[in-house]
Amino acid sequence: MEGDSQPQKVFERHSSLAGCQIIHYRTDVKQQWLLLIGISAQVGDTQTNRVVGAMQLYSVERKVSQPIEGHAAAFAQFTIPGNASPSTLFCFAVRGAQGGKLHVIEVGQPAQGNQPFPKKAADVFFPPEAQNDFPVAMQVGQKYDVIYLITKYGYIHLYDIETATCIYMNRISGDTIFVTAPHDASSGIIGVNRKGQVLSVSVEEDSIVQYITTTLQNPDLALRIASRNNLPGAEELFVRKFNTLFQGGQYSEAAKVAAGAPKGILRTPQTIQRFQQVPAQQGQTSPLLQYFGILLDQGQLNKYESLELCRPVLQQGRKQLLEKWLKEDKLECSEELGDLVKVVDPTLALSVYLRANVPSKVIQCFAETGQTQKIVLYAKKVGYTPDYIFLLRSIMRINPDQGTQFAQMLVKDDEPLADINQIVDVFMESNMVQQCTAFLLEALSKNRPQEGPLQTRLLEMNLMYAPQVADAILGNQMFTHYDRAHIAQLCEKAGLLQRALEHYTDLYDIKRAVVHTHLLNPEWLVNYFGSLSVEDSLECIKAMLQSNIRQNLQVCVQIATKYHEQLTTQALIEIFESFKSFEGLFYFLGSIVNFSQDAEVHFKYIQAACKTGQIKEVERICRESNCYNPERVKNFLKEAKLTDQLPLIIVCDRFDYVHDLVLYLYRNNLQKYIEIYVQKVNPSRLPVVVGGLLDVDCGEDAIKQLILVIRGQFSTDELVAEVEKRNRLKLLLPWLEMRIHEGSVEPATHNALAKIYIDSNNNPERFLRENQYYDSKVVGKYCEKRDPHLACVAYERGHCDFELINVCNENSLFKSEARYLVRRRDAELWAHVLQEDNEYRSQLIDQVVQTALSETQDPEDISVTVKAFMTADLPNELIELLEKIVLDNSMFSDHRNLQNLLILTAIKADRTRVMEYINRLDNYDAPDIANIAISSELYEEAFAIFRKFEVNTSAIQVLIDHINNLDRAYEFAEKCNEPAVWSQLARAQLSNGMVKEAIDSYIKADDPSQYMEVVNVASKSNNWEDLVKYLQMARKKARETFIETELVFAYAMTNRLADLEEFISGPNHAAITQVADRCFDNKMYEAAKLLYNNVSNFARLAITLVHLGEYQGAVDSARKANSTKTWKEVCFACVDNEEFRLAQMCGLHIVVHADELEELINYYQDRGYFEELISLLEAALGLERAHMGIFTELAILYSKYKPGKMREHLELFWSRVNIPKVLRAADQAHLWAELVFLYDKYEEFDNAIITMMNHPTDAWKESHFKDVVTKVANIELYYKALQFYLDYKPLLLNDLLLVLTPRMDHTRAVTFFRKVGQIPLVKPYLRAVQNNNNKAINEALNNLLIEEEDYQGLRASIDAFDNFDNIALAQRLEKHELIEFRRIGAYLYKGNNRWKQSVDLCKKDRLFKDAMLYASESRNIDIAEELIAWFLEDKNYECFAASLFQCYDLLRPDVILELSWRHNIMDFAMPYMIQVMREYTSKVDKLEQSDAVRSEEEQKATDKPLVFSEPQLMLTAGPSSMPGIPGQMYGPGMYPVTGSYPGAMPGYMPM
Repeated sequence: MEGDSQPQKVFERHSSLAGCQIIHYRTDVKQQWLLLIGISAQVGDTQTNRVVGAMQLYSVERKVSQPIEGHAAAFAQFTIPGNASPSTLFCFAVRGAQGGKLHVIEVGQPAQGNQPFPKKAADVFFPPEAQNDFPVAMQVGQKYDVIYLITKYGYIHLYDIETATCIYMNRISGDTIFVTAPHDASSGIIGVNRKGQVLSVSVEEDSIVQYITTTLQNPDLALRIASRNNLPGAEELFVRKFNTLFQGGQYSEAAKVAAGAPKGILRTPQTIQRFQQVPAQQGQTSPLLQYFGILLDQGQLNKYESLELCRPVLQQGRKQLLEKWLKEDKLECSEELGDLVKVVDPTLALSVYLRANVPSKVIQCFAETGQTQKIVLYAKKVGYTPDYIFLLRSIMRINPDQGTQFAQMLVKDDEPLADINQIVDVFMESNMVQQCTAFLLEALSKNRPQEGPLQTRLLEMNLMYAPQVADAILGNQMFTHYDRAHIAQLCEKAGLLQRALEHYTDLYDIKRAVVHTHLLNPEWLVNYFGSLSVEDSLECIKAMLQSNIRQNLQVCVQIATKYHEQLTTQALIEIFESFKSFEGLFYFLGSIVNFSQDAEVHFKYIQAACKTGQIKEVERICRESNCYNPERVKNFLKEAKLTDQLPLIIVCDRFDYVHDLVLYLYRNNLQKYIEIYVQKVNPSRLPVVVGGLLDVDCGEDAIKQLILVIRGQFSTDELVAEVEKRNRLKLLLPWLEMRIHEGSVEPATHNALAKIYIDSNNNPERFLRENQYYDSKVVGKYCEKRDPHLACVAYERGHCDFELINVCNENSLFKSEARYLVRRRDAELWAHVLQEDNEYRSQLIDQVVQTALSETQDPEDISVTVKAFMTADLPNELIELLEKIVLDNSMFSDHRNLQNLLILTAIKADRTRVMEYINRLDNYDAPDIANIAISSELYEEAFAIFRKFEVNTSAIQVLIDHINNLDRAYEFAEKCNEPAVWSQLARAQLSNGMVKEAIDSYIKADDPSQYMEVVNVASKSNNWEDLVKYLQMARKKARETFIETELVFAYAMTNRLADLEEFISGPNHAAITQVADRCFDNKMYEAAKLLYNNVSNFARLAITLVHLGEYQGAVDSARKANSTKTWKEVCFACVDNEEFRLAQMCGLHIVVHADELEELINYYQDRGYFEELISLLEAALGLERAHMGIFTELAILYSKYKPGKMREHLELFWSRVNIPKVLRAADQAHLWAELVFLYDKYEEFDNAIITMMNHPTDAWKESHFKDVVTKVANIELYYKALQFYLDYKPLLLNDLLLVLTPRMDHTRAVTFFRKVGQIPLVKPYLRAVQNNNNKAINEALNNLLIEEEDYQGLRASIDAFDNFDNIALAQRLEKHELIEFRRIGAYLYKGNNRWKQSVDLCKKDRLFKDAMLYASESRNIDIAEELIAWFLEDKNYECFAASLFQCYDLLRPDVILELSWRHNIMDFAMPYMIQVMREYTSKVDKLEQSDAVRSEEEQKATDKPLVFSEPQLMLTAGPSSMPGIPGQMYGPGMYPVTGSYPGAMPGYMPM
């Protein structure tokens, strides 16, 4: 099944399995065979207890089933020796009436080429005490090909699958193992019995073969299993069988045995030698080749076999066989095999080296075969670091191009694999500058600071041999960390001035190079100055101008132009002026003048242009520039006496120096330039020119002629102003009349003509009224002092309001002003004149009322005037005005707006007149006026208006809201008797708390609209009876939900339960639930009970019944409601009333909710009902929804109130409790055993150990303690545990130590036991851990052995474990009273090369043999001769003779001969002397023979000719192979150079 797919039926259950309990379902690996297993009890008289097994085997391919009697079965895959494919075996066991049987058969047809598996059957033994036992499970261990058979009584049987032989049987469990499964980790099985124990069974591969051989006495089976599964233990059997076969000449069978022996015990060089020694029979394959053939068929050959097989194959030239075996992975590759193959095929050898993981040889092959690109990748992959420089030299000699690529690969990563300097040296050894440059460009591409010397070296070599390449490198700006000063000098010498300047920092160097501008790119040079400081730039410009001003002027101008802001324009001007280069100054300033705002720049440019004769440029700047100082330029131009005065005219015209210009030109007799100026340059300046000419007393005819010539291209106003200032206005009369005659409508012309007419009194008023073109303000202003009346005429004509008002006020012309204002109809103008601060306001108002309004018949004039008075807030004056208009029977008496305005003004200004106006006037807006009166608190007037116009609702509203007289309102309502009036009265009564009266009024009005407010007020005042009446009336008018809801509640409040029940039983829209909740809140539980029952709200009904004391009914209702909250409330109520049975029924529905559990428990506990609470939680354990909280809280309750039951509860349910929470409870209750149990389950092993040590009486158990202590995280607890065992159980200490050994610090442990003086107690521990060769352990145990005087144990300890203070122990043993210990001390001295002390100690104890042995081992002549002398002094001649033999190599013959002669013991020394003579004689013979050979060779050498006949070798490496002479290497951009210079190589010199 996959995903959501539905199951598919494969086969029908066979009838033989009817009534059986199905216990297993098995399939083979291909799922072609399916097996169903069941068991059933045998029914009968004699065998009533036998269990019968039935199985159904189904073939998917054939779709048929076969019933088989059996209890347990399994499928297995097994490969029969000689078969290519595995066979599918069916294994099953049965316990019948005749006994137990195990069957192993092959199912299905054997694969093509396979031999069928012979059927096997074996008896299954059942002990007498297990007569009713039968198989219950079977698993197959594929790794060892064994069958695991489990029986009901807990017995396990192991069978070999190939022979069906029983290997082992034992009982592993006293309880039935009900489930088993394969255990992949151990290649065994795992099972669980009824107690919950998890059992694991597996084969111990190191022991099974030995067990079969010795215990089962079945060597054939042992050989078979060992060979099949490659298991140890049968080595002797294989060796014996191999020898037997080999000696019997059965070489093929012997080869098979050797090949199949486990662990390769027979696949050794000795076996190969034995086969090699067997001669091949004529016409037959040699035994050696048979052996190798069997090995190749079986798998891979080992190292020795591969070598011995490949050596003859390669000698026969059959390399393809070797390639085939390598592809099939038949050979074990090794360095020796690679060396063997390399002679024939280096590429194939490379493959061998790779497989053998021999990095040095692999890299060597890569280099020799030209695969340099793979060297670095391979070295990184295998973590090998070769000598890359040596490799590079080798590759360079073979292929320089590949060497360059390889060098680049070495520095490809961030961390170079070799020193770059050394790599460069390799390149330069062959004078490969071009390749070295390419390499360094790649290697130094990241431009790191530490690469500065290499960058310098790269640039230096290219500047010497290929300056163009160096120029390109510098141009790309690839490097920044080289020696810039050194490179700059080399660049200058190489002619790269641009690069030199880029690197120079000293001003002297820069000035020396920069003056050669013809060798530099001008654009670059200009940009270069941007990198210099201001001072250096100015100095360089001076140097350039001083060196060759003609050559460098243009560049200097460009530099000055670009950097004038930084260098300051003033400084640059001073430089050019210091060299009197006005041309340079002109071009420099000309490039910046259009962008500069500096007045000095513009002036200097004008000055330079004048100096260089650039008059047109002077004109342009004077015309376009706004930055120069006009006064300074004007004066300069006057002084310059230019032939063309146009620049001066332009300056004077632009900056209003026309008067000075006219004076300058007139006095210098340059009148023609005046005419040119006003005619061609600026005709608009004619008025100023005329003024100037008048000032210099020029003739009027000339001036008139000039005016006539210019015509209308100037401002008439300005001309009139200029002439008027000089009182010569009549001069213009003919010209003005001519202009008007020509039809000119220009105001200035007409203004001037009006002024002339006014001054000459030539009918001015007519002109002012009829002329349409003059400016009223200008002419009116001109007339104010001459004739105010004319000024009013002019101002009125032009609507110059404020000017007219000012003239009228100043000259008391109020009547004219009043008429003008009324006709003008301008609200803003009215507001201006009616301002309170206007001292003329009263006179003006009088004229308005008396004259202006009486004269007008236009309503709009009246309206605007009235609005103006209103806006000006002049109520009294307005009333006076309106009474005159409205009450005096004028044409405006019935005007509605005016009547409204009169009443409103009276309300605002004089309230005593309001009632009079209300009664006298009829054509006003009554509602609006009444509302305004109300807002002005004129309530009686408002009531009179409403009553006059019969607006009764508004009238009673005034009585209620403003007059606040409900009695008058009630009388007014009875008089009117209108429903709307009654409704308004009811609302007022309701607001004033007159509930009964309000309800009566609502009933008279038949108005239910305010039912919500009525209900609210009546509820607060408890007028429920009246409310019932009102709601009954309202329900007739409107079937609203609120009305019916409140009616129901009113019934309840009046206890009219019969009416209530009748009402809710009929159709209604009432919110019954809401009413019920309100009744419940008001403790009207009987009514609430009826209502909740009506709406089936069982949750609230249950609570209501609780309040009524009906607990059984409450529980029934809670069950119907099924709400947690309801269950809680009912439960708590039952608890409070000690109805614990009902409370438990409720509680079982609460505890399943984890969030509610704590509150329930606290409720019980707070009231002391502990037993009942525990009973409740115990009952909840069996619930389907029982959760962790229930088990946890019950455990906590047990800890508090029933400690004896806690352990049993935890053992059953520890996996379902919240362990941290229960831990705290157990700790508080001092239940130490339970606390340890929980700590163990929670894997807090540290706390478990601490608790057991703190409370051993209750919590300590030896097995449990040792099991837990190995799992602690804090190793410090080990040492606390040691102290605990010393105090509590000292005899068990060694058992504990053995458990703690894997993680213990033995040094610290020894220190601890030494401190407490208990080293002897832990001797077994010291013995057990001495294999670690720990110094502290060794010393402690050695001291203990010394104390026990066990010299044999001490010697064994010293020999086996050497990690201790040898000298200290030797010094201690040297003083021991027992000679054996002193002998060990001498042995220790010898082991530490203290030969003299060792020999002296042996002499002291007369241990002659040890003394001679140690003297011989010392290889010290002095010690040996001293021992000889000691023996002679002691007259121990036998030892003397023995020493000569033992120390033969160390003794000098002359010394021995002398000592022997002196002591007269030549007989003891003679054997020694004979041996010495023999040795010396042999040496002399060899010397004579060597001398003869040497003489013969010298004679042959003298006979050879001086000239060789062989051809001499040609030097192929070129000049570079000779030391000190670099080879020539030319490339693009490179050329040879000659000469010499300091530091250059011989024969070379840079350009």
